[in-house]
Amino acid sequence: MLLQDKNAIIYGAGGSLGGSIAGALATAGAHVFLTGHNMDSVRKTANMIESAGGKVSIHRVDARNEKSVNYHINEVIQTVGSVDISFNAISWHDTQDIPLTEMSLDDFLRPINIAMETQFITATAAGRVMKQNKSGVILSLTATPGGIGYANVGGFGPACNAVEAFSRNLASELGPYGIRVINIRSAGSPDSRVFKEAIDAGGDEVKAFLKKMESDTMLKQLPLMEDIANTAVFLASAMAGKITGVTIDVTAGTTSALNYKVTNIAFLKKDTK
Repeated sequence: MLLQDKNAIIYGAGGSLGGSIAGALATAGAHVFLTGHNMDSVRKTANMIESAGGKVSIHRVDARNEKSVNYHINEVIQTVGSVDISFNAISWHDTQDIPLTEMSLDDFLRPINIAMETQFITATAAGRVMKQNKSGVILSLTATPGGIGYANVGGFGPACNAVEAFSRNLASELGPYGIRVINIRSAGSPDSRVFKEAIDAGGDEVKAFLKKMESDTMLKQLPLMEDIANTAVFLASAMAGKITGVTIDVTAGTTSALNYKVTNIAFLKKDTK
């Protein structure tokens, strides 16, 4: 197994993507420590992992609170001796589909503040304990707006850029200690809970939009949660031992900022009437 005898902390393990990544790390042999606010959803993830024969522990942790994160990570160290992998998948509570010129300052800043607050707290906590063993992998997750201009995503786009820059800078500081820091950039997974709920609420209109998103990729398909989880397993393993300080793009080749294109097509049609 690629991650045999490794210990991994997952923040936001109750979410569909966090749970998928936790399951993949456990299948690869890691003992996964699941954390979150909603313990019912975290327990569901834990039950799934246990039923598949994986090693799992659960804890209530506020990933935006230094004391909570530090207490938990020290507890893990005392229990199993090391933290080898850290992955943060908590929600940023972003507001989208509103032009920046019409968005409130609070809605714009919320995802930026949450993203940087939780990434700084969890990643630096992991870095401090990983220094002791001179090894470890710190992973984070962003989306397409981290790589290209994308309209109507509010503060989510700047938050993605900030997380990617933070990941690079942290990698440059922790590299001499044998610690790798890598970000994964996704295009959004249509099988995730967020997309499924959107489809249930929006029906055919959301399905049509997803089809356009697929058409905006080089591969004409969007990455599934399994694709992101498999990437996380690879990056956390020794097979990726010389990869650090970069963002790995798993967007299936998203190219032209679909929302921007759609917005301007609508404007042009209106302007020519």
